[in-house]
Amino acid sequence: MGIAENLGKILSEIPSGVRLVAVSKFHPAEAVMEAYDAGQRIFGESRVQELLAKEPVLPADIQWHFIGHLQTNKVRQLVGHASLIESVDSERLLDLIDKESEKAGVVSRVLMQVHVAREETKFGFYPEELLEYFSSRRFENLKATHICGIMGMASNTDDITRVRADFKAIADVFHAVADDGDLGLRGFDILSMGMSGDWRIAVEEDANLIRIGTAIFGQRDY
Repeated sequence: MGIAENLGKILSEIPSGVRLVAVSKFHPAEAVMEAYDAGQRIFGESRVQELLAKEPVLPADIQWHFIGHLQTNKVRQLVGHASLIESVDSERLLDLIDKESEKAGVVSRVLMQVHVAREETKFGFYPEELLEYFSSRRFENLKATHICGIMGMASNTDDITRVRADFKAIADVFHAVADDGDLGLRGFDILSMGMSGDWRIAVEEDANLIRIGTAIFGQRDY
């Protein structure tokens, strides 16, 4: 099956209220265009240079989501080019995005990345760290950044029970913040989790944004 067919199949299976990020990292602009022509508008990239190279040669109404580990020295280049930075994994990074966004005269929309997976290679805030960040109201210091929700990944394992537990732990953090009326957060409504192999479980655990690459574009050429 081609990209359009793969995309159509996934979209037919996703419940209403769940949006799809087509993860186009390491795939050429032609592949993105194929998905675009089939109706997809949100694409995910994990390298700043690759996103900046694709953006000018593809339609202007594409919403680019940055989903990789963002290095601090690349923040200035990225600000203003991503409709959502999904992978804010430290307070230092968040503050830098805020500073550069203010300088550039833009408001950056971001998700806070939660770390629950077993692998040490994954980035993000531990749940208790993130809950403390919100309860201490440090988000009120942000001038040009809007926190729209939470992003996370499950452990890379075939153990479905473990994967579900990871997604539930991420969702618990999201709901603890989103449902806390005292925080007065507006527009904190995105829970991004689930990839090609586990998105169905993620959706069952309340994900409303899923990130799928391989099942749409096939295996990547690294």
